[in-house]
Order: sequence, then structure tokens, then C-alpha cells
Amino acid sequence: MWWFQQGLSCLPVALVVWSAASFVFSYITAITLHHVDPLVPYISDTGTIPPERCLFGIMLNISAFLGMATMYVRYKQVYALNPERSKIIKLNKIGLTLGLMSCFGICIIANFQKCILYYIHVLGACLTFGVGAVYMLVQTILSYLMQPEVHSKDIFWIRLTVLLWCCSSIVSMFISSVVLYSGLYGTNLVQKLHWDPQEKGYSAHLISTVSEWSLAFSFLSFFLTYIRDFQKISLRAVVSLHGQTLYNAPQSFVTDEQTLLVAGSI
Repeated sequence: MWWFQQGLSCLPVALVVWSAASFVFSYITAITLHHVDPLVPYISDTGTIPPERCLFGIMLNISAFLGMATMYVRYKQVYALNPERSKIIKLNKIGLTLGLMSCFGICIIANFQKCILYYIHVLGACLTFGVGAVYMLVQTILSYLMQPEVHSKDIFWIRLTVLLWCCSSIVSMFISSVVLYSGLYGTNLVQKLHWDPQEKGYSAHLISTVSEWSLAFSFLSFFLTYIRDFQKISLRAVVSLHGQTLYNAPQSFVTDEQTLLVAGSI
């Protein structure tokens, strides 16, 4: 059995590989059609003009689904390992909520392009990477609280390092973007897809784009740390038949369902 076939380790692997491919394929398409400059364009710029916009949107929507699945499995795993530790359980629920918000941000980025609905696109980016960074922080804290009983200290330090990488990329991108769009280097720069290295503001633009790529891959790298954890977990669905027809449910089954509903278990 290969390492990615053990447990559910294929889930974070699929998330990282598919998401990275969505960036790379749209970049290659945009460069081939001369829609953007080859030297480190914004990721969003590579998904602005058809046909790469269509490819970018479809692939990122699938990435959002894979992200939700990965975060939910992580939530269930942490809960199963710490069923009686209230502090960890609360943090785990907060982490799941933040993770789902981050995935929703990916859907916004995928479906609202930068050059068409800029502020909605920025909102999606803030949800994806801003809220996503807080999700990484919560998971890093959980890793600290669960050591050394559940896993070694190494995984905590690795996740902390990736978190710091992500935060430094956010700070660098924020500062360079504020400088770039401050009005000192012209207006309507949001719509600009081609830059001349001799132009004023090119340095700020380059720092901003490099920071964005760094931020994206630091975010994806965090999920690589889930691989070893996911190798030790599996999920299965148990089907229980309550009758030989799908039209009329037995009375006992209806009663049991109503009891669960009142108890808040459904």
C-alpha cells in the first residue's frame, strides 16, 4: 500500500495538488495567450480573461469542496481523540467554523473576478487567507495542546513555522498593496495586466505579487502537515434498512426519528 493510500491521507494530498494545479494551469494558459506578463503576475490576473477564467473558476470550486471535506475530517479526528477535554472541543468547533468560512471565500474568488467585481473579490480573498490564517492559528494551538499525548512536538513546530510564513506573506502583501494603490503611481491599476519594469510602482507591484504567491503556497503547505494524521483515520457509512420499500417507512422508524429530532441529534 502506497503512503497516500493509507487512511484518508489522499484527502489533503488531493486538496494541495488540485489547488496548486488550478494556479499553475491558469498561469500557463494566460502566459501562452499573452494575457499577462510571464514574471510573477497576480494569481487573480491569471484567472481574469477567458478561457483561463473558466478553468480557474471550475478548479477552485472543486478546491473549496476538497477543503471543506478535509477540514471536517480534521474536526472529527480531533473530537474523537479528545472527547472529554472541553477546551479542545470548543477550539475545534471554532476551527471548523473558520475553515468553512475560508472555503466559502475560495468560492467567491472563483466566481467573482478581480477586474469585474473587485471589492467582492477582495472580500473573498480576505475570507480565504485572512480567516484561513486564523484557522491555521487555531489548529496550531490545538497541536500544542495535544502534545505529547496525541502526537510529537515536531508537528507543532512545523505548523507554527508555516503559520509564521503565512502571516509574514500577509503583512508583506498588505503593505506593498497599500503603497501600490495609494494613488502615487496612477489610477485604475486594478485593471492593469501588463507592467513595464521601467514604470514607477513596478517594484511595489512585484513585491505584492510575490507575496501573494507565497501566501497561497504557505496556506496550501499547512494541509500537507495533515497527511500523517490522516493516515491513521478512516470514515465509513453504515446503511440500516428499516423496510423493503422506500415509500412507506415503518411506524417504529418514524417514532425513532421523531425522538432523535426532539433530542437535537439530527
